[in-house]
Amino acid sequence: MAAATAASPAPASRLPIVGVMGSGVDACDDLADPLGRWLAQAGVHLLNGGGGGVMAAVSRAFHAVTPRAGLVIGILPGEADEMRHLAKPGYPNAWIDVPIYTHLPLSGADGMDARSRNPINVLTSDVVVALPGGEGTRSEVHLAVRFGKPVIVWFGTHRVDWAPPDGARRAETLEDVQRFVRVCLGLGTTL
Repeated sequence: MAAATAASPAPASRLPIVGVMGSGVDACDDLADPLGRWLAQAGVHLLNGGGGGVMAAVSRAFHAVTPRAGLVIGILPGEADEMRHLAKPGYPNAWIDVPIYTHLPLSGADGMDARSRNPINVLTSDVVVALPGGEGTRSEVHLAVRFGKPVIVWFGTHRVDWAPPDGARRAETLEDVQRFVRVCLGLGTTL
């Protein structure tokens, strides 16, 4: 396993941001629900792409925790020209507290392109957790490694059609993810 990289410390005046990346279609509730609840209880902000699937499931679980200090931030795809902005249908999901509308239409296999919101998702996150997903999730994991962001993948028993790159840590359990996030955010001691 790759060693965890310490996240850039969040200024004392703001909560850390944990990005959760995953499928826009499959919810993977067995992973997304406990992760979302734990992140809300941990006192962080949750960031994702604001759509369906894993993004909606983790947002719903996070949003359901009361009280909570953090917000659900959604980086949303869209298109814009000189006259108007066109949001992508289905965005944002109902649990996004802070929708960030972009002019960036690309995703999926084009997730590493400069016209994708994936670089924003990764660069804004202090730590990245990847749940099962397709090419878009794969690109976010690769971007996290490229940009030196701490990243862990947790697929559980779900099948994915790609292998995480060197530099991405692998989790077998929620406890593995929790330990990684705590250490990377300076809230724990060791992996």
